[in-house]
Amino acid sequence: VQLVESGGGLVQPGGSLRLSCAASGFPFSTYVMTWYRQVPGKERELAAHIGTAEDATTYDSSVAGRFTISRDNAKNTVYLQMNSLKPEDTAVYYCNAKRDYGVPRDVWGQGTQVTVSS
Repeated sequence: VQLVESGGGLVQPGGSLRLSCAASGFPFSTYVMTWYRQVPGKERELAAHIGTAEDATTYDSSVAGRFTISRDNAKNTVYLQMNSLKPEDTAVYYCNAKRDYGVPRDVWGQGTQVTVSS
């Protein structure tokens, strides 16, 4: 059972990155998926969320209109397309899978660093 994030890195302000999170070992399509982000010294915060239905998305107000979350259930992967990046988007981005029945209930990835800087 694991989630593996990839796609982080260093990008200039105004640039774009696409994060990927590959799932294995559990029935991905039955889990709601969320991208969180965390800055050192602060609490982890929700960035974007997608339900089991691929069109059921929600975003934090700080990323709405710039970030797009999507999922490909055939590939067991969730994505976060990040455009118009700002220095305040710098954080470790974590992928989470959650379901309110069965096992496992809650799965976390190891995180990927995104740094927005000139």
